[in-house]
Amino acid sequence: MPQIDRLLASATFRQALASMALFGLAFAIVIGVLYLSTIRLIEDQTADTVAAELRGLADQYREEGISGLVEAVARRSGSGGDPDAVYLLAGTGGEPVVGNLTTWPGGAVPDGSWVQLQLFRESSGDSSHTVGTRSFRLASGHLLLVGRDFSAQQDFRDNLLGIFAIALAITVALGIAGGILMSRNLLRRVDAINEASRRIMAGDLGERVPTDGSGDEFDRLAENLNRMLVRIEELLLGMRVVSESISHDLRSPLTRLRNRAELALYEAEPGDDAMLRQALEQTLSDTDGVLTTFNALTEIAQAEAGAARTSLERLDLAVLVRDAGELYAPVAEDKEIAFTVEATDELPIRGHAQLLSQALVNLLDNAVKYTPAGGAIAVAVTKSADGGVRLVVADSGPGVPVADRQRVLERFVRLDASRSEPGSGLGLSLVAAVAQLHDSRLTLADSHPGTDAPGLRIVWTFPAGA
Repeated sequence: MPQIDRLLASATFRQALASMALFGLAFAIVIGVLYLSTIRLIEDQTADTVAAELRGLADQYREEGISGLVEAVARRSGSGGDPDAVYLLAGTGGEPVVGNLTTWPGGAVPDGSWVQLQLFRESSGDSSHTVGTRSFRLASGHLLLVGRDFSAQQDFRDNLLGIFAIALAITVALGIAGGILMSRNLLRRVDAINEASRRIMAGDLGERVPTDGSGDEFDRLAENLNRMLVRIEELLLGMRVVSESISHDLRSPLTRLRNRAELALYEAEPGDDAMLRQALEQTLSDTDGVLTTFNALTEIAQAEAGAARTSLERLDLAVLVRDAGELYAPVAEDKEIAFTVEATDELPIRGHAQLLSQALVNLLDNAVKYTPAGGAIAVAVTKSADGGVRLVVADSGPGVPVADRQRVLERFVRLDASRSEPGSGLGLSLVAAVAQLHDSRLTLADSHPGTDAPGLRIVWTFPAGA
């Protein structure tokens, strides 16, 4: 019973019931109009038939006189005539002469108008019948009445009403049954979503809303919810990784800061300015490293959260690439690295200028950092085959193993286990977050596959119309 009560209380059932009520009302109106039109048509046809028969008898009277009319009325009202036909020829005072009525009806006015009367016929005994009549007075003074018994029409009317009532009842029953069926199906789909939501709220972030493969609006809703859940899971995982990585990677510089400050405070000799100055310089250096890490994390969080999406504007990526190239060309020259930039055409995209600039700086900084002396770095930004914009940064450094190419895009991941190069492992993470913000695609590959220095080739593709 609770299941039935829940089903009947569902919004779907109420909507189906309301739809059924509106449909039933429309059906009843249509049927009512059809019924009244049918009855009116039958009555009009009967009246026209009686009028035609009355005219025929009048013509016969004019041709054959009263005797011919008496014979015609007797023949038509006799046992071989139409049982639904009513005839009466009365004298000048209303006394019956011939026909199947015993008396002249009191409501019959001999002016040819159509009148419905309750009459007692010879064949009906004590029961009255509704009869449609027309009557008029002949030149001889006789009264002539012709009519049709509506008993058959009344039976047809009753049968028609019964059929319409049954049809309406079937419509209502089918509407209620359809509402229950629809409600059960929709409740099943909604219950599946609610059950998945309960498991997710209980902590099972890997749970997904089921689909049935129909491609209907519930499937589309489930797919959107699942994409949202994937994104939420990624963000929560990223927060957990950041928390763990911060506690791991920032513990050492913060510990060094404290130890150095304690050493300078308690072990420095009076007047030992050189030691204090060195301690302060090292403290500032470590503080800058910590701030750089926190700034990078803030920029990554901003990009991944999509907060900067409202600041996207139309800009020329080639200009940003040329500016970043001018910044790193002297650094590459100092390391004796061949550095080339190909960004001559105007290549407009919609983007966040500050985050894109920072991402370009990170790419070039990594390329210069890991490319040995005598190596080469090539930067090119061109139109892609699908009408988008493609940025390529290729170097001749040690490259990234295939197994680690997805991992290096995560926070605090550094393949340089010895930490021989400065850095926090956040450079490529920021690039990946900015690429996601711009709905673009980032791929990593070898620059020179099959060699001792395969290098790293980063291809960043922006969609057409961006």
